[in-house]
Amino acid sequence: MTETIRCTWCGDDPLYQQYHDYEWGVPCRDDQRLFEFVVLEGAQAGLSWITVLRKRENYRKAFANFDVRKVAALDESDIERLLLDPGIVRNRLKVVSAITNARHFIDLQREHGSFSNYIWGFVDNKPIVNHWASPGEIPASTELSDRISKEMKKRGFKFFGTTICYAFLQATGVVNDHTRGCFRYGQG
Repeated sequence: MTETIRCTWCGDDPLYQQYHDYEWGVPCRDDQRLFEFVVLEGAQAGLSWITVLRKRENYRKAFANFDVRKVAALDESDIERLLLDPGIVRNRLKVVSAITNARHFIDLQREHGSFSNYIWGFVDNKPIVNHWASPGEIPASTELSDRISKEMKKRGFKFFGTTICYAFLQATGVVNDHTRGCFRYGQG
């Protein structure tokens, strides 16, 4: 029996491995899933990804399964309710940013036909596949994430700095950063 070789960042946590094996680096063009990652990556700011990943199902319940229109319609009473929910990161700025970002996400959908069209337009609809030998080579941000983050901030997005943006691009497969030794290397 041969051992499955993965990117080392996912360690031996089964939830992390499942995320690595089936989602991370896989091109996503579904707006609902893209919005989910906008919210989750913003929630991660200052925390480890596994912390947010473990709360993912709670986020789905708390944020209407990431129905962007329902999230955009949340009001102050909803914010107060969410801040009492121990299943999510209870940070007012992050909760408010999810609602604010939902509204701007809808604006981008209107303008571009879908958020997917918008985000994938930055890479001419082709994933960037990098060829890193080790995790230490993978940058925290790039010129691409700088550009997208700057553009989205101009449009009013919160908690979407260049590092969060790059993590979003990796999560949604716009960028594939599986290392060369990983069984997922080069796969879409």
